[in-house]
Amino acid sequence: MSSFSFPIVGLVVAVFVLIFLVLRTRVHALIAMILAACIAGFTGGLSVTATLDAITRGFGSTLGTIGIVIGLGVMMGRILEISGAADQIAHFFIQWLGRRKEEWALALTGYLVSIPIFADSAFIILFPISSALAKKAGLSVLSLGVALAGGLIATHTLVPPTPGPLGVAGLFGVDVGEMILLGLSLAVPCTLSFVWYAKWLAKKYPGFIDPAPTSEIPEPDYEKHFNDRTGKALPGLTVSLLPIVVPILLIMIKSAISLFPSLSADQSAPVYWIVTAFHFLGSPIIALCISTLLAVYTLVPHLDRRQTATKLEEGLQSAGIILMVTGAGGALGFVVRESGTGAQIADQISRLPFSPVMIPFFVASAMRLIQGSATVAMITSASITAPILQQVPGVNMLFAAQAAAIGGFLFSYFNDSLFWVVNRMIGVTDTRQQIMAWSVPTGISWAVGGILIALINLIWGSGGSWLDPVIPGLILAILLATAFSTK
Repeated sequence: MSSFSFPIVGLVVAVFVLIFLVLRTRVHALIAMILAACIAGFTGGLSVTATLDAITRGFGSTLGTIGIVIGLGVMMGRILEISGAADQIAHFFIQWLGRRKEEWALALTGYLVSIPIFADSAFIILFPISSALAKKAGLSVLSLGVALAGGLIATHTLVPPTPGPLGVAGLFGVDVGEMILLGLSLAVPCTLSFVWYAKWLAKKYPGFIDPAPTSEIPEPDYEKHFNDRTGKALPGLTVSLLPIVVPILLIMIKSAISLFPSLSADQSAPVYWIVTAFHFLGSPIIALCISTLLAVYTLVPHLDRRQTATKLEEGLQSAGIILMVTGAGGALGFVVRESGTGAQIADQISRLPFSPVMIPFFVASAMRLIQGSATVAMITSASITAPILQQVPGVNMLFAAQAAAIGGFLFSYFNDSLFWVVNRMIGVTDTRQQIMAWSVPTGISWAVGGILIALINLIWGSGGSWLDPVIPGLILAILLATAFSTK
């Protein structure tokens, strides 16, 4: 076997071992990634010392880039969970959009709330609103629940500072502000697909509609519902939105300034100090520090110093394993880069009939089906493909990063915790209905996102091909045909 092919075969073996360990054994994904990195290093020609050194450096450099941001993000998200901010946002959109727009209101709530809060937790917090709406207004709890979950999963999958897309941004080395802006844009059509499908579900399964509606939920009843559940009043809408909106605006302003080099080069005092201030405030670490402080001092002023620290540390506990898996993904990617395997595979990828940008999309999709976790799927895909695509001339790494994140949508089913959370809380017990209620719409959103990122790359990227949207387009057609033909 030639020296050219052996490292590539070694990487294939490493990925196979990674998948086997995660899927068929009790070995955790963290350890599986480290073992895969060792195999990739040894077969790529690195010595034992060089392999271990690459693993350590890759792990450290990855967490050095995004570890603090992930930690701050989950701390801020924890305050939003316990304060009632998410409930207040839902309440506002339901009142604002009015009757017969409840699915849109809940989807929009999920779209905003899940940027800093994990989708599973946010659904558990907000689902009682869906249930109460269904009973009061004679609506389908299935339709409302799927719309809410769809909005949650869209931004949870595509928009930093949610740990998955944030980790992907770090592994691909793309600007977080640009990742946020593109993710927010792509999450809109994905959310719309959930809402349209949810409305169709209400007609297909009328058994989830309350037969004896009373009236719309008046504000006093809603306030009482929240007060009884938490023992405190809802925070105001402005303070509920501030911790979400402020960091996004700061990061995006910094990214916008970087698009105009003349501003950074201007040495006049006012311009210089304004640009410098936004470069500082718009760095993800500082922006999320500000948002966390806003959440603490505006949303939970009733907590003392010890209680506040406890709540923030609860958020960090949930981030621990994500930090470790992300760091391990960075270690695997660094080994692939250092061994030269990435450059060899890049040469082969450049000859494929479709764009290299779609490689992380397909890898993340496969990982999602195999092991269930969207976060693990996109980070694994990024760790494998980023060092390869960096060797391919002209690849837009931002589009590639978003492609990896979109791949994490694909067909949530039995090995995904959110599949069970959504179906069990809504009350869907039949297996076929469970797949129709959650697996099919996640597959549809995956296809919509895949088609869009392929077209975006075709228009604004380089090396795009009209073949890129074909596979997600075909799967979209199959899913729609299956859904509409199922009795």
